[in-house]
Amino acid sequence: MSAVATAVVFDLGGVITESPMTAFTAYEAEAGLPQGLIVRLNSTDPDTNAWARFERNELDAAGFTDAFEAEALAAGHRLDARRVLAALAGEVRPQVVDAVRRLRAAGVPLALLSNNVAPMERTGRLGELLELFDAVVESSVEGVRKPEPEIYRRALARLSEAVGREVAASDCAYLDDLGINLKPARAMGMHTIKVVDPAVALAELSALVGIDLLDGAAS
Repeated sequence: MSAVATAVVFDLGGVITESPMTAFTAYEAEAGLPQGLIVRLNSTDPDTNAWARFERNELDAAGFTDAFEAEALAAGHRLDARRVLAALAGEVRPQVVDAVRRLRAAGVPLALLSNNVAPMERTGRLGELLELFDAVVESSVEGVRKPEPEIYRRALARLSEAVGREVAASDCAYLDDLGINLKPARAMGMHTIKVVDPAVALAELSALVGIDLLDGAAS
């Protein structure tokens, strides 16, 4: 297998861990809210809404809770923003982590690029996962977030610094579960993969990097 991409950038939620969308939907059903309300709120004024400001670390948890609940009220609904935040902790997908380990063993430069609301813990199971990556770039640390082009540029710069050579956008495969986050990466020249079914995404990634990431992988 010949390689089209020689480095890989992964999103976290919805790629390496289960998407929070399932938990959002479950909470909406439990609370009697319209299905898709949380995503619609997050998509309204996407650069300035409560979620965007929280992921850039412009709001703390209390500030986000107040602002997000106010946005919901303005849309005619009452929700508990703390329940929304609790939905963000998705289970790790062993199949994808196995693929990350295979890529690392093959010497492929790896970066993790995540929109999040607080810096990730470097201890425990999550810490072990983060150690697999040469560079970890988080919106809550950087003060910028996907889909802002600057955070992709920072990911490339950090990865280049970590491996001691320039990693260009055209060298990279980029996996994300949201099309809005894939668009700027593709515009920069990255080879983008939208993750819906992890197995399908890993098959696409295998073709790009020239490494079989599925044979005997954990399911």
